[in-house]
Amino acid sequence: MVAQRKSGWRLLAVLAPAWLLAGCGFHLQGSYELPRSFASARLMAADTQSDFCNSLRAALLAAGTRLDGAPAGSAAIHILDDTTAERVLTVSAYNIPTAFELSYRVRVSVDYQGRELLAPQEHVVTREYSFDERALLAKERERDTLRKALADDLVAQIMRRLASL
Repeated sequence: MVAQRKSGWRLLAVLAPAWLLAGCGFHLQGSYELPRSFASARLMAADTQSDFCNSLRAALLAAGTRLDGAPAGSAAIHILDDTTAERVLTVSAYNIPTAFELSYRVRVSVDYQGRELLAPQEHVVTREYSFDERALLAKERERDTLRKALADDLVAQIMRRLASL
């Protein structure tokens, strides 16, 4: 009888946190519940292979949106602008760049059955990174990784905006 009580308390101790998290509306970061109007959607972009477009496609699929063969009356997500820019922030005494600022800019609009759900909105994120010409290959890799991270940040912003429609 004592063993049954101990196992009952153990089970309760394990399940109680899960019940509390489920009851408070907790969702894992990166998971989005989109409105029914996004059950199927078309993703329209000039560059369908950019970091942003690939990340947005993956996020929409993870949210349960069907992208392949979406009918004409489905939601249309228009990526109007998708650009990155880099500028020198600081230079050394020898006029060699030592820090850069990388920015990623997108402009997105959404319509559904001829109605504009989201007017064109611009989103920009920027990050700084140091530069060392002696580690050129590593710094190029860092820049590419940072560009992908910026695209993922923008996708998170867009997905939160789509979830609120």
